[in-house]
Amino acid sequence: MADETPETSNGSGHRARLRARLLNGGDGALADYEMLEYLLMTAIPRRDVKPLAKSLLTRFGGLAAVFNADPTALAKHPGMGETSAAAIKIVALATRRLARTGVQDQPVLASWQALIDYLTVDMAHLNHERVRVLYLDTRNRLVSDELLSEGSLDEAAIHPREVVKKALDLGAAALIMVHNHPSGSPEPSRADIQITNKIAEAARLLGITLHDHVIIGKEGHVSLRAKGLV
Repeated sequence: MADETPETSNGSGHRARLRARLLNGGDGALADYEMLEYLLMTAIPRRDVKPLAKSLLTRFGGLAAVFNADPTALAKHPGMGETSAAAIKIVALATRRLARTGVQDQPVLASWQALIDYLTVDMAHLNHERVRVLYLDTRNRLVSDELLSEGSLDEAAIHPREVVKKALDLGAAALIMVHNHPSGSPEPSRADIQITNKIAEAARLLGITLHDHVIIGKEGHVSLRAKGLV
């Protein structure tokens, strides 16, 4: 395994300086490659991992993309292995869980930025579309975060009646649709708008409110309600 590569000198002084900057500096104390380098040091303690950190950033296209990469692809990257891939994925998992705490047990509409942060961490760097519905209670607190589709947002994959039926099953009073655009741009397509309107109408007939449809992309997010499309 690549994780077991014999020791190559990296210099204890370099590691000590990096550690001091991490512990004593602010959010910008370390460059992206240095943060990844420090993490990899814990998994590969006897090797210079700076070149490995830089090669991961180059291959996957940035720090967020590395943390959202497929574990198998990470493990098979030259110089990596399962141990170092697991170190990266545990940080990604912890980040998602921390982001989720900002939207639990409180009204989602009153903590909108926390919701956007959570969705961005989870979806912005996916290389495929993910469609989900956030079901809310009468106080707009999160009841359930349901994954509807891994693929595309169209009626072949998303049935408005099924979306509303799930709300009834959960006793939800409202919902927020969410999906991502792997292209990067969060601007809604005509299909996005059409299916949103169909779900909104199906929900309205049963006294359930569609608060919004949020589209997440690498370039930011778009609220269809803010655009007057819901």
